[in-house]
Amino acid sequence: MMFKSKLIKTTIKTLAASVSLAATVFSAQVSAEVGYAEKEELKFGFIKLTDMAPLAIAYEKGYFEDEGLYVTLEAQANWKVLLDRVIDGQLDGAHMLAGQPLGATIGFGTKADIITAFSMDLNGNAITVSNDIWKQMKKHIPHENGKPVHPIKADSLKPVVDSYRQKGKPFNMGMVFPVSTHNYELRYWLAAGGIHPGYYAPHKGDISGQLKADALLSVTPPPQMPSTMEAGTIYGYCVGEPWNQQAVFKGIGVPVVTDYEIWKNNPEKVFGVSKSWAEKYPNTHIRVVKAMIRAAMWLDANNNANRPEAVKILSKSQYVGADYDVIANSMTGTFEYEKGDKRSVPDFNVFFRYNATYPYYSDAIWYLTQMRRWGQISDEKPDSWYKDIAKKVYRPDIYAEAAKELIAEGKAKASEFPEFSNESGFKKPQKHFIDNIVYDGSKPNAYLEKFEIGLKGSTKL
Repeated sequence: MMFKSKLIKTTIKTLAASVSLAATVFSAQVSAEVGYAEKEELKFGFIKLTDMAPLAIAYEKGYFEDEGLYVTLEAQANWKVLLDRVIDGQLDGAHMLAGQPLGATIGFGTKADIITAFSMDLNGNAITVSNDIWKQMKKHIPHENGKPVHPIKADSLKPVVDSYRQKGKPFNMGMVFPVSTHNYELRYWLAAGGIHPGYYAPHKGDISGQLKADALLSVTPPPQMPSTMEAGTIYGYCVGEPWNQQAVFKGIGVPVVTDYEIWKNNPEKVFGVSKSWAEKYPNTHIRVVKAMIRAAMWLDANNNANRPEAVKILSKSQYVGADYDVIANSMTGTFEYEKGDKRSVPDFNVFFRYNATYPYYSDAIWYLTQMRRWGQISDEKPDSWYKDIAKKVYRPDIYAEAAKELIAEGKAKASEFPEFSNESGFKKPQKHFIDNIVYDGSKPNAYLEKFEIGLKGSTKL
């Protein structure tokens, strides 16, 4: 009996030590600095686009689980449904258009306080036109060695749009949402070529975005873009991948310009949560950002060496659900314009390099300038207003906490991030735009004054 008693005591001590060791190891894994996640089971939404990749990779590679998070990813029908479900709490967060948290905060469309502490990617969009429009445009485009010279400007589309107007025919184009990057990029490209994309006038109850327009822009969900153009409802569109390459594969249209050519290394999507959710679950939020930073690093590691594996993951029906070859056409560093005209564009999709994941105030302010330019913001605002809204919505402080944790854990290097101690949140003036206009995020009103087409100063419709 004595032997059995000692054996039992020894076994209990051994088990206790094992449990203690396991708890220590687990505690180290989930980090000593950031507290435990206040909410472990999470549901995140996304739209079926390749730039939702950080969410898919963070899930598939176990980065969420490393943070003690158990995540469900769920495709959403459209951007409005996605935003509404984040607002009402059905979703804990979501892959969002960069303009959505800003639009919601200022009350254009649905009014709600949405924040972002993570920028999901740079670039990734293109403008595609139907075969018939391409045939009409092509004669106005310079060629070298039998191929069109890129970037193709909207100057070559202007004679086509003018001919439609002269015949009394509307020239219809699609974009994915009123506060989407796609809307602003398409408008920027058109206006740079002398084609007026129309105004919004919410103070008059007109949110069509088609006032005084030469080209009429309307909303079409991304996966429906190719079929809508094929049906003749629209003559072209601006969308993210893989829906431009899909038009090439189906032989129904030609991508004419990428957003990398409209604005080099432009911010595209963000990860958005409601402000109340972020305040209720601060540790959870930091852990989510940590996992997504790791996913972004993986996506860009070793000169995109992981992209073929990423494409295989994204081609699954629960994510993007397009054919492997269609997704790979842009995701692996190339882009096909006219059928057979495949060109190297290594930065078409950027997820981590160039500080892609950092939520810069200047990025937020660019979106706000475009909202003002096209009338979504009806009245003149002082520069201070733009900066205040940017700081209310974009949260580099939360991002910095997540990044510092990864550095402390040896999962990232300090050199891979901005210098947090002196980072202002404003990029240096950017000059890589298709119209060569320089953007300085610290001077939004001076920036607006540079455009021939668009609202500025005290102008009001």
